[in-house]
Amino acid sequence: MDFESARLRIAELRQVIDYHSRRYYDEDAPEIEDDEFDRLTQELRRLEETYPQLITADSYTQRVHGELSRLFTPVEHEVPLGSLQDVFSLDEVREFDKRVREEVSDPVYVVEPKIDGLSIALEYRDGTFVRGATRGDGQTGEDVSANLRMIADIPAKLAVSVDRVIVRGEVYMPRQQFAALVEQQEQNGEKTFKNPRNAAAGSLRQKDPSVTKSRGLSIFVFNLQLLEGETVSSHADSLERMRELGFSVIPFYRRTGSLDEVLDEVRRIGEQRGALPFDIDGAVIKVDDFADRERLGSTSKYPRWAVAYKYPPEEKQTVLRNIEITVGRTGVLTPTGVFDPVTLAGTTVSRATLHNADFIREKGLNIGDTVVLRKAGDIIPEVVRVITHAGEPYELPTVCPSCGQPATHEAGEAALRCGNPECPAQFLQRLIHFASRDAMDIEGLGPAVLEQLVGGGLISHIDDLYTLKREDIQVLEGKGDKSADNLLKAIDASREADLSRLLFALGIRHIGQKAAKLLAQRFITMDAVMAADREELLSIDGFGEIMADNVLQFFSLPPSQQLVERLRACGVNMECHTQQSDRRFEGMTFVLTGTLPTLTRDQAAALIEQYGGKTSGSVSKKTSIVLAGENAGSKLTKAQELSVRIIDQEEFEAMLR
Repeated sequence: MDFESARLRIAELRQVIDYHSRRYYDEDAPEIEDDEFDRLTQELRRLEETYPQLITADSYTQRVHGELSRLFTPVEHEVPLGSLQDVFSLDEVREFDKRVREEVSDPVYVVEPKIDGLSIALEYRDGTFVRGATRGDGQTGEDVSANLRMIADIPAKLAVSVDRVIVRGEVYMPRQQFAALVEQQEQNGEKTFKNPRNAAAGSLRQKDPSVTKSRGLSIFVFNLQLLEGETVSSHADSLERMRELGFSVIPFYRRTGSLDEVLDEVRRIGEQRGALPFDIDGAVIKVDDFADRERLGSTSKYPRWAVAYKYPPEEKQTVLRNIEITVGRTGVLTPTGVFDPVTLAGTTVSRATLHNADFIREKGLNIGDTVVLRKAGDIIPEVVRVITHAGEPYELPTVCPSCGQPATHEAGEAALRCGNPECPAQFLQRLIHFASRDAMDIEGLGPAVLEQLVGGGLISHIDDLYTLKREDIQVLEGKGDKSADNLLKAIDASREADLSRLLFALGIRHIGQKAAKLLAQRFITMDAVMAADREELLSIDGFGEIMADNVLQFFSLPPSQQLVERLRACGVNMECHTQQSDRRFEGMTFVLTGTLPTLTRDQAAALIEQYGGKTSGSVSKKTSIVLAGENAGSKLTKAQELSVRIIDQEEFEAMLR
């Protein structure tokens, strides 16, 4: 390629790469697969190596990706969080080793899995967690401390107190959690996360920490950024020291001075990645000795003492034999492809969701097509592309396969939806949701039991659960006297569930657990909720127009009104147990910062909410009070600049008294 052609192609590549980089890192909504993105960046890097005079400072190859969200306070990283150079073949690993040996005699390496998640830095002072931030652009990240406190693997206090320590880790979503989240999103007709990495990033960068908490995130720590008062001389020693402090450190690694053993470990990690409970997208090879790292130095973007080997995605060809349509509890028709079985990432795959009509049309899918399958994030099977077409794209049915009623598109939705509230398929899914742990929490009443009860004609309406008799349950497969008694006790106990649980159990679209709780605490009784107008619903902090309209629509339907009355007649509680008689903080917004003497931030936030107030993660002109402890940081400074009232724990407790 001549100079002018290279210049034009480089400009084109940079534009495309920057767009997809923003979609991946900043919006958590990628449009292309990782390997496609890697191919683009590799082409750009090769062209820049051929024509170095075309390299510019703003090129993707010369900077760390990631921009800051306005939802969070910026944090300057005391120790930059850089990225690693990617390599895609074992020959490139050999080239890396050759470059290292030109500067360091007999280097020792550590090989470890590359966790696919969101990189963050955690800071502790005197053994107590004080702040956590995303990587951002490597120099400046986002303060997501409140959300990080929701992750069980991040210790609030270290096992061994040290003056000050900063560690780097990767927040990730376990595969089981990701699969459950995607299933829930599909049932609700919501847009699904594409892979666990984006699910983790989207869950951590939430304005509401309770959403983060509900997503079941985890973390592995892999780098010691700073440790005051101690000297650690190698990466392997730093991993063991972080483990002693109480961190969840990367689950395995190998230390070796042999290049052959490095390559063997890279292969071994690749072979077992399908069996791991978390997602990895590569293996990292690092020089172990810190003095050797100093000698090797860094480029403007990458350290010269480490590389990340990226594994290619495993893909298999197969034939689409059938398309099955399932109906969720909200009426969404979901097409599922049935394929000739193939082995992917260690498991046999014969089914994959086809999402909706738009996806089928975009791929041109039809029964009989030869397609390429792979697992998104090595978890969720997906169709990548079609090799040969068997005919015109498949058309989804225009009627519900369960009840025969028309299936239609709602404005702004790609999904087809059955609008029949009496649809049998929807009814079974609504029953499953009603009895689930987060709703009425009826232990022992799982999908298999409910399917038997519905199939046997013992349940035709949700309230029929509360009229079941011992003999009705005894006839079910695997249910004896004791099982029947336990199930009846669980059903009976659910009558006393809080109004918030009942509201969530009813399955109102776009009303999750938090929204149901807000409704219950605002209106106290079911009658008041049902009588609320749009203005009253929109006055609830955190309620938007879509949520308000869905509540109004649900309770305007005669079947919904009749269900509530039948449940009331069965003795199901219709009131909020957690009524707020004292709302002294109503209309006030608190921001919590720093370490309080005897209260955790969660405890302080619970007290504020108990008395009608709310908490926020950032200081603004709308902030009423900043509750500050030790090491309060930038939020305290911002409060002082805006003349926001600042109190300590002693004054807060006086307000409570």
